Amino acid sequence: MDMNKFELLRASGKLPSPKGVALAIIRLTQQDEVSIAELARVIGGDPAFVGRVIKAANGLIAFNRRRIASVPEALMVLGLPAVRSMVLGFSLISDYRAGRCAKFDYDRFWSYSIALALGMQMLAQRTRIAPPDELFSLGLLVRVGELALATLYPEQYSQVLAQAAQQPERGLTELEREALAMTHGDLAVAMLSEWGVPAVFVEVARHYDDPGSATFAEGERPYALFQSLLTACCFAQVCVADGAAPTVLVNELVERGERLGVAREDLLADCNRMHVLFSDWCALLGLGFKPTAAIFEPRQSAHESPLPERTDARMGPADGCEYEVAAGVGAIVDAAESDVARVLVIERDAALRESVAAELRRMRGEVYEAGDARVGLDLAVGLQPGMIVVGAGLPDMDGLRLVCSLRAIGIGQPVYFLVIAPGADGAAQTAFFEAGADDVVTSLGDIASLTVSLRAGLRVARLQLALEHERAALGRFAAELAVTNRRLQEAAMTDALTGLPNRRYAIDRAQQEWAVAGRTGKPLACMVIDLDGLKYINDEFGHDAGDWALRSTGGALRQALRSEDVICRTGGDEFLALCPGSDLSAALVCAERLRLAVSRMDLKFEGQHVPLSVSVGVAEKDEGIANVDALRRTADRGAYLAKAAGRNAVAAEQRDPAVMRKSEDGR
Repeated sequence: MDMNKFELLRASGKLPSPKGVALAIIRLTQQDEVSIAELARVIGGDPAFVGRVIKAANGLIAFNRRRIASVPEALMVLGLPAVRSMVLGFSLISDYRAGRCAKFDYDRFWSYSIALALGMQMLAQRTRIAPPDELFSLGLLVRVGELALATLYPEQYSQVLAQAAQQPERGLTELEREALAMTHGDLAVAMLSEWGVPAVFVEVARHYDDPGSATFAEGERPYALFQSLLTACCFAQVCVADGAAPTVLVNELVERGERLGVAREDLLADCNRMHVLFSDWCALLGLGFKPTAAIFEPRQSAHESPLPERTDARMGPADGCEYEVAAGVGAIVDAAESDVARVLVIERDAALRESVAAELRRMRGEVYEAGDARVGLDLAVGLQPGMIVVGAGLPDMDGLRLVCSLRAIGIGQPVYFLVIAPGADGAAQTAFFEAGADDVVTSLGDIASLTVSLRAGLRVARLQLALEHERAALGRFAAELAVTNRRLQEAAMTDALTGLPNRRYAIDRAQQEWAVAGRTGKPLACMVIDLDGLKYINDEFGHDAGDWALRSTGGALRQALRSEDVICRTGGDEFLALCPGSDLSAALVCAERLRLAVSRMDLKFEGQHVPLSVSVGVAEKDEGIANVDALRRTADRGAYLAKAAGRNAVAAEQRDPAVMRKSEDGR
């Protein structure tokens, strides 16, 4: 992904990112001398993080060891890099459990991500290719690009997802690029890099959606990491499958596991254990997704290690609560389309609560009720109401603390708070106002006064909702404008015939790579590639054949280059390649690979064989080359040397005579 585009998206402030306590934890873990005690103190400020970090640590230890029960112990097991990534993932789960993208299944997305994380952890424990906690974090974040698109462009991405369901043959990536001028894979790679995920993990994540594009050498660590990711994907698909897991998925899981050297019996026993952990995680995170009984045969026998005990920690609503969080969270999507303001009434007195709720419904409010603060907090987070009516004497938390707690978090800041505190004196009223209340009703004897207060609060909530609608409309317009601008930018930077970046892009990108090479001291090579005999092809076969030859050559060059290399068509029969990190020797080897890729193509146009070959000039940045224009001119002179040597050759002026013409293919 073009980093300039990513910087613009990041500057918009709309990309999924950690906030509050999570951000403080991440910043602490980036310090060289942070202590476990200091980090534990900050994590302790958020009970949700406490439970999740301890849960993650217990998932890593052997089952015959004492269970971890404190944050410092968990930090000793996990280590700072894993804590940073895990907190990042958990923060995103908390803040992006729901959204306005109607076709994006947030619960299934996070359930799949948790299953993928557990699958990666399971395989790391068997293969030892990386610390299990770090691979857990990679699995949790590898699909973050999809969440980012659903957050940045909810309406447009919802249409993309609907279209993908109707046209599965086209593929989600193609539809994303067509509608949004970017893909979730490119965005995920940019975000992971920005968050400091190790480069080898980022490179593995780059090929998550297109395994066929991966060129990792078998036997090397990146290959094993990538195979682990694909195997973990099979495990995750089984975990979130509707009903019984398809046999084909389990078979593919076993086959991929055996490629990693994990025996079938061991793998399936591990999968049974991890599926129990998956169910626990779904409960702990309060996900609406309900795991089914996945079938991993053989089942665990009595002599094997016992399954881990389930934790009592739970981040969902209290048992017995009539309201389901999943329904409330899903309803957020509909709120933006409704003119009815949501109101939450939290009052322990059932008669008073029902009376207030009935009056609000008569005023056409959408009313939800809770009898205690714990259920009320769950509903407030899930519903994000515009108005909350709070009773002063709640059984588990007084109204003052509840108002103060909700005002302290983002979703509580725009809410209108009406506190019912019969008999409260002036000092008590002042305390409520200082805590964040907008109105305080001190007498229930005057029903008319209470009704007026309810009506005023509901009017403010409706005005707030109207402002949100207006902001959403402006956001949609801005998003559409941004997509249009990106398309125009891409059109201005793209060669219409080959689909490759054009000369303008090549000039800008070359300047960027030159600056990076100067800053880092890394080598930089440039190649000028001329398609031999384009005029002959045009004269002999017609201009359609010439266009087809240029497209075919561009495709072959792109396939033969590394993922970090850049290939552009700069005009006519000329292409330009930039190879960051390559010196002259490496670039000459790469140039020979490009030459062979084109010359070995057996192409026919309307039944006639069309011979294709290229002449490649190579140059590297050195002390004798003053700027990027001089680098390109040096490569251009190399291309002339290659043509002078009879074409279909590779040459470099800096390595005299340096005309490399290899004839293993006989051409």
